[in-house]
Amino acid sequence: MGLFRRDNNDSPANPAMAELGREFAIARRHRDRKTMRRIGREYDATATTDADADAASFQHGQQTYDAIPPIKRPRRNQRRR
Repeated sequence: MGLFRRDNNDSPANPAMAELGREFAIARRHRDRKTMRRIGREYDATATTDADADAASFQHGQQTYDAIPPIKRPRRNQRRR
């Protein structure tokens, strides 16, 4: 009975591609080029059927991880004695 309730189905069409997109976003955040290339090759190999839905699922996985803000690390300005 929610007055301002918005029902939206944010589940991706292909959960495997969404997970691959999430792993790609993690690798990009950590600047892991080797993993990014491996995931890119895997995406090219598996995204042959229904390419639009696979691409949308891949981007959905990236966006869900990118929506999480990075952890702000404490400053390290103390000198060691």
